[in-house]
Amino acid sequence: MSLLGGALADRLDRRTLLLVDQLALVAITGGLFAAAVAGHPPVGVLYVLAGLLAGATSVQNVVRGAIVPNLVEPRQMPAALALTFGLYQLTMVLGPGLGGLLIAASGVKGAYAVDALTSLAMVASVTALGPQLPHGHDGEPVTIRRSIADGLRFVRGNQALLGSFAIDLVAMAFGMPRALFPVLSLTVYHAGAAGTGLLFAAVSAGATVAALTTGWLEHVRKLGLVVIAAVIAWGLAIAGAGVVTALWPAAVLLALAGAADSVSAVCRSIINQTVTPDAMRGRMSSVFSLVVTSGPRLGDIEAGSVASATSARFSVASGGLACVALAGVVVLLFPALARYDREAVLSPRT
Repeated sequence: MSLLGGALADRLDRRTLLLVDQLALVAITGGLFAAAVAGHPPVGVLYVLAGLLAGATSVQNVVRGAIVPNLVEPRQMPAALALTFGLYQLTMVLGPGLGGLLIAASGVKGAYAVDALTSLAMVASVTALGPQLPHGHDGEPVTIRRSIADGLRFVRGNQALLGSFAIDLVAMAFGMPRALFPVLSLTVYHAGAAGTGLLFAAVSAGATVAALTTGWLEHVRKLGLVVIAAVIAWGLAIAGAGVVTALWPAAVLLALAGAADSVSAVCRSIINQTVTPDAMRGRMSSVFSLVVTSGPRLGDIEAGSVASATSARFSVASGGLACVALAGVVVLLFPALARYDREAVLSPRT
């Protein structure tokens, strides 16, 4: 659905598309509420609703990514993107806790009811936006399939863009050991479920603080170099978390890793949005969404596979070091990433 959403975002009013998608999320969450009220819904129904929820969420992420750059002046884009990413990370910290409290207080039915109502409230915020038609869309309309193919060709042809995607995949596929957090907490730190929660929260907490304090990026031109440095810092912090044998030092290192990842994410978003014309932003955002969602899943497979052959600590430490080494390979393969200059890109448009 990411690729389809990107193609639609580059040919339709993005506000209308976002509104329809938000209404779909209301309906899907309402379906989950109805299934909870039914008591024992067929498992197949839950799979269908989960798939629809994932698809609608993917479209929403793509459309929002394409809209944000047109809501602010180019010079304000770093702050806007940092705020967007910071709020997302904040929900990753607060959301599970609030969900648990809701389930404890009113059961699953109550949690889904609140979810549906808050999704409905978000419809009002979307209607407050003005029309968001793509700029610079010329020529005869093409098929959805051709539109998706054109977007993939654009990404492949832009070396700075491709480099930003590649280095993020490297960081997530080799340096994201979240699948091992429960194992580390139980067998290394002996902290049980509470320790597992702390490890998960540490990454998001560090990312949130960093994202909401990235005002200094407004004065940085060589954002590609910042991305490279941040990914290296991420890898080293992850490797350190695999070396230590106590919970709190590991949590601190994971928080530092989350902060580095946050800086990298904000800088990559700025690079991606500034090198992409508005008529192509939906399709670029769809590829970005695919990279962001698939990278951690690949990391789960890598971390689990290496841990099963060796140990959890070795898997975490070696993954972090592999991330650092492969980041160097990406720099060599995509030198345009290190050469990226925000002022040079923005000047012709401002």
